[in-house]
Amino acid sequence: MKLQKKITGAISLITMIASATTVIGQEIKVWTTETQPARLERQAKMAAEYEASTGVKVEMIPVEEKDMGTRATAAFAAGDLPDVIYYGLQYALPWTEAGILDPEATQEVVDALGSDTFAPGPIQMASTPNGVAGVPVDGWTQMVVYRKDLFEANGLEAPSSYENVTKALSKLHNPPSMFGFVAATKVDENFMSQVLEHVLLANGATPVNSSGFSGFEESKTIEALEFYKAIADASPDGELFWQQSRELYFAGKAAMIIWSPFIMDELAGLRDSAPPTINSDPTSRELASATGFVTNFSGPSNPAGAAWADSRYFGITVDADTEAAQDFVKFAVGDGYLDTLAIAPEGKFPSRNGTSSNPTEYIDGWAKLDVGVDRRAPLSDLYPADVISSIVEGLDVAQRWGVTEGQLGLASKIINSQVINRVVREFIDGGIAADAAVAKMNSELSKIN
Repeated sequence: MKLQKKITGAISLITMIASATTVIGQEIKVWTTETQPARLERQAKMAAEYEASTGVKVEMIPVEEKDMGTRATAAFAAGDLPDVIYYGLQYALPWTEAGILDPEATQEVVDALGSDTFAPGPIQMASTPNGVAGVPVDGWTQMVVYRKDLFEANGLEAPSSYENVTKALSKLHNPPSMFGFVAATKVDENFMSQVLEHVLLANGATPVNSSGFSGFEESKTIEALEFYKAIADASPDGELFWQQSRELYFAGKAAMIIWSPFIMDELAGLRDSAPPTINSDPTSRELASATGFVTNFSGPSNPAGAAWADSRYFGITVDADTEAAQDFVKFAVGDGYLDTLAIAPEGKFPSRNGTSSNPTEYIDGWAKLDVGVDRRAPLSDLYPADVISSIVEGLDVAQRWGVTEGQLGLASKIINSQVINRVVREFIDGGIAADAAVAKMNSELSKIN
């Protein structure tokens, strides 16, 4: 009996020593698309803190967004993938289908942290038959940004629907001093693609179903096209994209625009390269206090509406040291989560709301993180709590074409073709009727595979 205890104890000691040795020399690699120097510095600091507490070294490897697809494919073929990849939604399902990601490993992380502590939208968008393709990290929802003060002064409801927007146009459009909207009309800009997908999603119009390309349904799409023509008619002439929409809104000459949350710190005068010019003080918070935001937007054929979103994930690869990768991801969206979000809080809305014991811990903490470039302040100092919570809640209903249908790859090709942009521009310029525009889009898009 004593001999058995000694043997058992010796084996346990050897196991502990071997385990400790493994941890001390252990290293994992993480690919990140946050490649700006200031953001890399923050990530390096996080990695150092993790190493100090666990003994596991984390090498953060910057990869440009445009190179991520080819890099991942090449590394997979060579059996040399990193342990963890921070990636965008467009890769979630294609990489899972290709065998690059390990959804069972990431599902275990989500289950351990509590699936109900995450916003449902990002979870749903990355769901696969074998688990979630990645652990949701952050995201943002495209917004209708509007002059809340003018809406209130004219007794107008918030622009949360086609109907409310068109009613507001009839009251507020008064060029050249005030344009009702600044719609995206530059066909070779990705900005127009994002705005159009948002507007079409709002009315339930989509070009794909579970079998692949379905074509746009005529009635829903005509409603969306006619709405887009209305906001384009209430916009300045020319080739318009994000730059003009921001400049005109900042000058107090636009009642509504569609933009990302990255505008929020600029609205408050925190970035010298993009100052509000509504008054003589480029650091003024006047415009921020006069602005409202709508994330969930609806059309007549889709009263529930939709929020167009970009979502980001930590994916664990098939070449990973799985347990070490899982532990790091748990840290990055757990104890280190606010540091993760602090890399760029204005564009990193928390995909994890809190913990089981404190359901809003991360939302509350994120709102207190400093945003801005030349001056910094927490979002909670710039905007009321109800505004911040409504923007974050957009991730609960976040949508993109092809996600629920399992056709995200095809939908991405359709968007990137810019066929929709070109045909919509032809329609709003009066070169084609609405029904002919739908038929033309469907004919051209059907050739994409």
